[in-house]
Amino acid sequence: MKKIIFSTLFIFFSFVAFCNDMVKVRILAHLKVNSVLFSPDKGSYKVYGDGREIFSMDQKGVLKISVSGDTIEVKSVENNLGKFSSVKIIGMGEDNAFRIKCVDPDRKYRYYQDDLTIFADAASKNLKLVNVVELDKYISGVVEAEAGSRSALEFYKVQAILARTYALNILTKHAAEGFDICDQVHCQAFYGRTKEEEILKAVYMTKGIVVVDHDMNLITAVFHSNSGGQTVNAVDVWGTPTPYLVSVKDSFSVAMPNYKWTRKMAVEDWLDYLKIKHNYPIEDSIAKRNALNFAQVNRKNFIEGKGVKVPLKNIRTDLVLRSTFFSVETKGDTVLLCGKGYGHGIGMCQEGAMKMAKLGYKYPEVIKFYYKNVSLIDKTQLSFFRED
Repeated sequence: MKKIIFSTLFIFFSFVAFCNDMVKVRILAHLKVNSVLFSPDKGSYKVYGDGREIFSMDQKGVLKISVSGDTIEVKSVENNLGKFSSVKIIGMGEDNAFRIKCVDPDRKYRYYQDDLTIFADAASKNLKLVNVVELDKYISGVVEAEAGSRSALEFYKVQAILARTYALNILTKHAAEGFDICDQVHCQAFYGRTKEEEILKAVYMTKGIVVVDHDMNLITAVFHSNSGGQTVNAVDVWGTPTPYLVSVKDSFSVAMPNYKWTRKMAVEDWLDYLKIKHNYPIEDSIAKRNALNFAQVNRKNFIEGKGVKVPLKNIRTDLVLRSTFFSVETKGDTVLLCGKGYGHGIGMCQEGAMKMAKLGYKYPEVIKFYYKNVSLIDKTQLSFFRED
């Protein structure tokens, strides 16, 4: 019964978000925010404390908003406007933007669009800042944060579609906390408004487009920096088979900036690590030779010796390596970990996609190269919008 209720609520909240095209994004989520300055950057705003209008402001106005116990204290330049449980700052026009200066702790200005809701986080005694923003304005900011600037328009189209798909797929991830998603990488990186024309154009030109699997479900649109020439089967990392996230040979990533890397270690340190951390049998001569002369032409999952398998994904985490796609060479008392690629290797390789875009491939071709047996549709075609 609980499962049915949860599924119904999930569909309902997803439906509302799709229809309104608004998302609630917690911003500055990595900080313990005690105080901020708010000022309009474009348009005018009205400020509401616990549902009551307390102030209106244009681009000359500034508010200082601070946590005070379990309440929020709001001050203008001239007046103390009071203490409230929640504060909403809502734009009065169709195109509003604002800037936030984190005062405690001290950070640079960030620029956002649309509206802002502020809560006092009872558990941490800090401010919780939530940007209520149109979906595609959020997607534009994500594309810049995740993909940078100075790339081809066609690549930005790819990144925009994947960012939109990923966001809508996790839309209720933080629902119990009073917002949809946050601005950290475990949701998607988001640093606010972008002014990059090519990004804005790409988001507009792909408006509403998402990626679905053969059952018309939104895919998990993961990506990484560089595949090293071959992407990874999701099952090898997550343990769960995902039909559209399978390994593909990726020549487009070769010779790109993050294609190769090297890490040096003392032979003794390498062997001690394997022995102590993973109980690898370095006393066995064959197992020891395997550990000191390990080659990956195609991606493997383990270093193996005498029946002991050490997962490469664990080695990557333990040693903070760029990828699991590395070989081991020994030179005297030194071990060289000669690696390829950067990231978990699942899904789209960003640098490979950039190369494909420069070579003239269109965004559907790029997406279908990295994600198998998928379709691109408008989000209004998703299954729970269709009548029986």
